[in-house]
Amino acid sequence: MKINHLTSAEENLMKLFWKLDSFYLKDIMEQHPEPKPHQNTVSTYLKILVEKGYLSTVKEGRIFRYTVTVPVEEYKKFLLKELTNNFFNNSGKEILQFLVNENLISQNDLRDYFDLKIEMKPVKIKQPKLLIAEEILNPKKSKKEKGKDKDKKKKKKKD
Repeated sequence: MKINHLTSAEENLMKLFWKLDSFYLKDIMEQHPEPKPHQNTVSTYLKILVEKGYLSTVKEGRIFRYTVTVPVEEYKKFLLKELTNNFFNNSGKEILQFLVNENLISQNDLRDYFDLKIEMKPVKIKQPKLLIAEEILNPKKSKKEKGKDKDKKKKKKKD
């Protein structure tokens, strides 16, 4: 899915749409904070956002039901990739350095994040089978020898 850039006005409306997920024009007018835009303005933006692929429509009688087609997480990824590409030479390291230098994220935040991500799982180590040592330490007894051992035990019990 190709994501297109949004203007700041479109982005502000999309923030409301992402909360609603599926809605009618009247829902937007009720939910929009003051000062409310004119209904025709909102209708124009809805049409643009449908054309850009952010919304889809279903006609229900005389009105349209709008549904968000680009999730907010996908838009965040798109913006971050654009920012990384255009200003940080496609380097996550440069972004982290910038965030730390601008006090937007602390080293403790990073340490806590990575401590949470690293889980220590115990690994079961299989002991190598030492067949020759097993034979020497625990020699297998033949059936005849086992029978003799039983006879010896019986004799000891009688005594």
